[in-house]
Amino acid sequence: MKSFDWIVLVLTLTGIVLYGLYKSRTSKNLEGYFLSNRSMPWWLVLLSIMGTQASAVTFLSAPGQAFTDGMRFVQYYFGLPLAMIVVSISFVPIFNKLKVFTAYEFLEQRFDIKTRTFTSAMFLLSRGFSTGISVYAPSIILSSLLGWDIFWTNIIMGGILIIYTVSGGAKAVAYTQQLQMIIIFTAMFIAGYYIVHDMPASVSFTDALKVSGASGKLNVITTGVDANGFAWKDKYNIISGLIGGFFLSLSYFGTDQSQVGRYLTAKNNTESKLGLLMNGLVKVPMQFLILLLGALLFTYYQFNSGPIFFNSAVNEKVYETKYGDSLKMLENEFNLLNKTQSNISAAYLQATNDEATSAAVLKDSLTKINTEVNDLRNNYKTVLQKADPSIDTNDTNYIFIRFVVDTLPAGLVGLLIAVIFLASWGSIAAALNSLASCTMIDFYCRFKKHQTHVKQSDIAELRQYNLSKWFTFGWGVFCIIIAEFSTNMGSLIQAVNEYGSLFYGVILGIFLVAFYMKKINGNPVFYSAIIGELLVIALYILDKSGVIGFSFLWLNVVGALAVVLLSWLMNNFIKVKTDS
Repeated sequence: MKSFDWIVLVLTLTGIVLYGLYKSRTSKNLEGYFLSNRSMPWWLVLLSIMGTQASAVTFLSAPGQAFTDGMRFVQYYFGLPLAMIVVSISFVPIFNKLKVFTAYEFLEQRFDIKTRTFTSAMFLLSRGFSTGISVYAPSIILSSLLGWDIFWTNIIMGGILIIYTVSGGAKAVAYTQQLQMIIIFTAMFIAGYYIVHDMPASVSFTDALKVSGASGKLNVITTGVDANGFAWKDKYNIISGLIGGFFLSLSYFGTDQSQVGRYLTAKNNTESKLGLLMNGLVKVPMQFLILLLGALLFTYYQFNSGPIFFNSAVNEKVYETKYGDSLKMLENEFNLLNKTQSNISAAYLQATNDEATSAAVLKDSLTKINTEVNDLRNNYKTVLQKADPSIDTNDTNYIFIRFVVDTLPAGLVGLLIAVIFLASWGSIAAALNSLASCTMIDFYCRFKKHQTHVKQSDIAELRQYNLSKWFTFGWGVFCIIIAEFSTNMGSLIQAVNEYGSLFYGVILGIFLVAFYMKKINGNPVFYSAIIGELLVIALYILDKSGVIGFSFLWLNVVGALAVVLLSWLMNNFIKVKTDS
């Protein structure tokens, strides 16, 4: 990076931290620290919800996901709008009516303490590990760009973030996310402009879409059905997106404290609902546009020379090994193929613009050359693995940032890198705040001398306020430790969602029973949740071992339905046994 990029990067990040500290002035009690005194308008709730969901993983990994696998990942979000409606109708009114700090307080009132504690513990486990991955995401950028050791990079990135999160609580999180989202959207549109602008003058935006489509990158809608019927292993299709995505979104926004805590900061029910419903309208188009960047980037590298492997830091290391000559030979072969690729793409566009019958033939040629390029990249990765078995050969997370660093003008590089840091900080700050709130409310306040109410004397509240800061700091350290072990995970955006799916379905099932099955008490749902979680973990292990083919999105459906059905069966069994 150039000096001007560093100036832009440092000023942007410093400005955000100072802004967060400035906005951190709040009441020194738990309601002020965790819920901003329930004073936020709907539009700030919306930006906070989006900022929490759209982490660095979204902006770093999603374009690479579309580059390699096309835009079908967007189907993952198709169930989200319907989930926002259900959350607004069923979840929000009850949470606001009871004035809860965490979603899990409601479960004790509805069931018992053990169900509340078990559910909160599952949240802490899932969100703690997922947040660690989110800390790792921006760290790999600095590590790649500057050659820094990833261990110290994780510590630096996590440490800076902890400063304003610990100091300001929910209010600092909400206001910094507002500024972050404005900068993020501006920068992403600028990146999209340069992707199209830097293609040959004869290639328009429409032409770029034609090449992306012909290469299979605009596969927005896929059925998941092949010659053998529905492919349960297929991760992203319209069916798994609508059903599995609905269950995952319902659990995430309805039961995950990192999101529940965002809309509990609203002034009232109406403001909470408006923030959620607007998120349902905005999120799918936003994700579509982010993925479109990756599809356009694929076309960009059809006409411009690109790297055979996108993590340049790795290349420099392995070229000094005995496999260096083999790698350079593969790279030369790739460069020749890249030129052929460019010629075929140009010929295809000319044929489509002239409505020539040769377009279909050229499309087949384009598919064939793309396959050869992918095969060559895979061969390169195989040699890399031989040169250094510790190397993560999945370079999906580096595709977009490599374009930014290699192509964009000075200043914009620093801004785009700042965007990825800002997105990471927004989601991680909200997660740390929610982790601390659950630790404080569901465990410390609940079990210290068997207290059942949060509010006490002013001195006790100040003590709890200060202790909450230490819990926030502790979870920050925990997430940094997890980040240190988050290597070789492949696409980070998929890894985060896959890990969350191990817990979200079961947590959702508990809340579904609580809301809609009034006659079922604590024992049936508690034991059903344990069985359901063991079932989900077993299915996940069987899938990873190749025994069955099962997309992770369906784990959310299985977990939720298992808890609901088992709770109903256990409750009826206990009832029959009692009656007899």
